[in-house]
Amino acid sequence: MTRSLHLPVIDLSSPDRLATARAIRQACEEVGFFYVVNHGVEEELIGRAFEESRKFFALPSDEKMKLLRKEFRGYTPLYAENLDPLSGAGGDSKESFYIGPLEECDGSVLLNQWPSNAILPSWRETMEAYYRAVESTGLKLLRLIAVSLDLDEYFFEKSGGPDPFLRLLYYAGDIITSDKEIYGASAHSDYGMITLLASNGVPGLQVCRDKTKQPRTWENVPHVDGAFIVNIGDMMERWTNCLFRSTLHRVMPSGQDRFSMAFFMDPNRDCIVECLPSCCSNSSPPRFPPINMGDYLKEKFRLSFGTY
Repeated sequence: MTRSLHLPVIDLSSPDRLATARAIRQACEEVGFFYVVNHGVEEELIGRAFEESRKFFALPSDEKMKLLRKEFRGYTPLYAENLDPLSGAGGDSKESFYIGPLEECDGSVLLNQWPSNAILPSWRETMEAYYRAVESTGLKLLRLIAVSLDLDEYFFEKSGGPDPFLRLLYYAGDIITSDKEIYGASAHSDYGMITLLASNGVPGLQVCRDKTKQPRTWENVPHVDGAFIVNIGDMMERWTNCLFRSTLHRVMPSGQDRFSMAFFMDPNRDCIVECLPSCCSNSSPPRFPPINMGDYLKEKFRLSFGTY
């Protein structure tokens, strides 16, 4: 029986920013996962975004395939991705849709793909509103994390972008099981700085707090109404020299349709991520060499999507 994990709850409406920053730092060091409440994204908007997401994934396959993923934007069909290529599974049992930055900083052609207004008339408007609202919360969190590390509160915005991506996810409840273990999303850590996750309340998310230990111990992450689940990504772990944890997690099938919306606050593709001076010393030298975010992402996507 998999036990449930009790995660810290961070109230973003607290007037004591230093206390909030300290609580976030403690959560990042101890678990790498926490809830945020009173985050400023209206419940009604979250509900509308879930409804529009449900409408998209209910479309016929040929309609969805017209928006097949290009340049990290658009639709990814069932089993096209395997977040843990070493798992032996035949691909993750989920569908997804990526939405990238709404304005390109370099003035290039916008790369996002959108369903036809004739089919889903409110889709783009709703997703853009949701994107902007969660981006605002994500920036607030990054500033508090910077404060928690004794940095200028705009450090991550000045140094890394950020380059936010929204990923809509659908895990069908009627997946047929086989001899192989089926994963909604196989074991992985996220790639960027932080992720803000909303779900429709259906269970399935699990975390492994010690990714070096074998066999792995998995714990369920309960749903909390009105909260985002926030987790640390690989780039934040690298910046902090493993002070903050990029925690392994996965999604297991539950027999029910699960919808979630993951908002990734990633460094921009040109960002070079290297250990913060305050997070290393003679006795604790940098554990990772500097790395370009774009190169890191390309390699991660190459491994998880294969030749798809």
